[in-house]
Amino acid sequence: MNDSCRLWSQWQLLDSILPTGGFAHSYGLEAAMQACLVFGPEDLRKYVVHVLENTGSLLLPFVHAATMSPDMQTWQKIDRMLDATLTNEVSRKASIAQGSALMRVAAAVFSEVPSIKMMRDASLGSSTVSLHHAPIFGLVCGLLGFDGETSQRAYMFITMRDVISAATRLNLVGPLGAAVLQHHVAPIAEDLSKKWMNRDIEEACQTCPLLDTVQGCHGYLFSRLFCS
Repeated sequence: MNDSCRLWSQWQLLDSILPTGGFAHSYGLEAAMQACLVFGPEDLRKYVVHVLENTGSLLLPFVHAATMSPDMQTWQKIDRMLDATLTNEVSRKASIAQGSALMRVAAAVFSEVPSIKMMRDASLGSSTVSLHHAPIFGLVCGLLGFDGETSQRAYMFITMRDVISAATRLNLVGPLGAAVLQHHVAPIAEDLSKKWMNRDIEEACQTCPLLDTVQGCHGYLFSRLFCS
C-alpha cells in the first residue's frame, strides 16, 4: 500500500462513522451526572480533562506498546496485562466490547492488511485473549503505518470525541457548544499526551480513581442511555 492510500486508511480509522461502538459508552459521564458530580459546562470540562488524564496514564502505555510491536505475541501479552490491571468490571466490559467491535470492523475494512483478519480469526474463541480496546487500537495503528506518537495522540482524540459526544446526547451541551468545548480542551489533551507518552506498561496507573469508582456504579442506575 502506497503512502497516499495509507493516509486515507489512517483517517478512516479515526472517523466517527466507523461502527466501532464507541458512542454506546459515556466513560462514566452518565453515572457522574446522576450522582450530581456534573451539573453544567465547567463541570463537564473538568470531567473531560479528568477522563483524558486517566486515559493517558492508564491506557497510552498499552497503545504505545502495541503500535511499536504490532504482532500476535506482543498484542496477546499486553492484552492479558491490561485485563489484569482493570479492576472496574463496567470499564472492563466496555473495553472488551469496544475492542471486539474495532477488531471486527478493522478486519473487514482494512483488507489490504490481511494480518488483522488473521489475528482476529486466531483469537476468536480463545481463552488467552480478551480483546481489550487500547491494545487493539495500537495494533491496528501499527499495522496501518502510524508512528508511536501519532497513535497515542489519536487515542486521546477519539476518547475526547466520544465523551463529548456522550455529553451532547445527555443534553449537557449542545452540538455547537460541544464543538467549542472540544476545541478548547484540545491544547490540554496535547499537554496530557506529551506528559504520558511513550511510557512502559509497568508505569500504567490511575490518576483519577474517583472516575473509576463512579463508572463502576453505572450498572446500578435505575435508567440509563449508555452501556457504561
